[in-house]
Amino acid sequence: MELETVLYLERRKIRCQAFEEDSSEKEFSRDRASLTDLERFEARAHEAISKLRSATTRSITLIHHDDADGLASGALTKACLEREGFEVKTLCLEKVYPEVVESLHERENALIFYTDIGSSHADFISMCNRSRNLVTILDHHDPRLATDQLVYDLNLEHFGFRGESDFSGATCCYLFARELSDHNVDLSYIALIGSCELPEGFVGLNKLVLDEALKVGVVEPVGKRYKIKKFGAYVDDLFSAMQILGAVGYYVGGPELGIRACLEGMTPEIKAKLEELEAKRKSANKRMLAILYRKGLNETGNIQWFDSGNLYVGMGTKVIGTFCSFLSYQARLIKPDKYIFGMIRVPPEIPGWGKLRQDLVKVSVRLPRKLRGLVDAGRMPNAFQLLAEASKELGGVADGHAYAANVTLPADKARELIEKAEEVLSKRKG
Repeated sequence: MELETVLYLERRKIRCQAFEEDSSEKEFSRDRASLTDLERFEARAHEAISKLRSATTRSITLIHHDDADGLASGALTKACLEREGFEVKTLCLEKVYPEVVESLHERENALIFYTDIGSSHADFISMCNRSRNLVTILDHHDPRLATDQLVYDLNLEHFGFRGESDFSGATCCYLFARELSDHNVDLSYIALIGSCELPEGFVGLNKLVLDEALKVGVVEPVGKRYKIKKFGAYVDDLFSAMQILGAVGYYVGGPELGIRACLEGMTPEIKAKLEELEAKRKSANKRMLAILYRKGLNETGNIQWFDSGNLYVGMGTKVIGTFCSFLSYQARLIKPDKYIFGMIRVPPEIPGWGKLRQDLVKVSVRLPRKLRGLVDAGRMPNAFQLLAEASKELGGVADGHAYAANVTLPADKARELIEKAEEVLSKRKG
């Protein structure tokens, strides 16, 4: 092992021991073995950074997801890379569309980052890349194996942590930023914004980041909430704003405004756009809910589903997943032991890239609380597993987690997906 790497690992060991001393066992319930897992991540990140710094180009293409965690991940990574002197161009994607990925990797000697997106398709990204470009993935979604030596998938699930609870995409980005420079500690508040999407709160590595943000004074506690000192804004309020700007405003510059808000705070311009988009979403959700209460959801043996039709025209497709999440808690409307499927048409235009060739539909899946227990017990497949298996012969591209997942596939295959998923679930029950 090179001397630089040995010294680096010793420095990281000291830092991890400091975190261990500052956090009680109750607050950060990771034993010494897990700190070793974190050190393995840091060593792998160090390899990627060494290659990044030796690259001949100073231009980076940064692909990020469109939800709050995705915007936080994009903002944090953009900021830390620009501090290193790189020119960063962002591209917000709702999904890893194969034709978009293929076009991005046709080049040679390029620098490409995927944040809060990409891990679930690291194998496909590797196939498209063919060692032509240096690729770094910073994500927390269920990963596939990268087969290209120049594709660095730094998803912390590869190092023993859980993307459903221990870390967000933005936390992964922050830990990478800390490897670039200790000065990037001032970006820790952005990781906290992204981590608000995790239902268990600030635990695991997210708690480690929170402790560091509090220690250096980037955020301060106000009751049970945390205020970002330089903005005077609350972390959870910015998370809620990002959810609207990225998803509802996907086709009208919302993601760009979200990144600006993470770095500069909520300007009057951003607040005005946020209010406009939120009113638009509330109106569509109200109409969708009224339809479902009037007509009910369509049902099979294990699935309850609906098609949103044209109710969300002009908005990003992420809105259907958010609505399904809300629906999963509506006890008067849904069955507690059936998977919730929601469908929405995918507009062909990708802002900043071009037009998709295929006519696609997105299907989002959420699990009611009772069904989550069956999944945790191993009696039923989780949302991502179900969609991946049911769509594999339909040309589908699945992403997600255990309780929340989605797939895009040809629009004429949407009903067939329901049938395939029901077959998978019926066999599992049998």
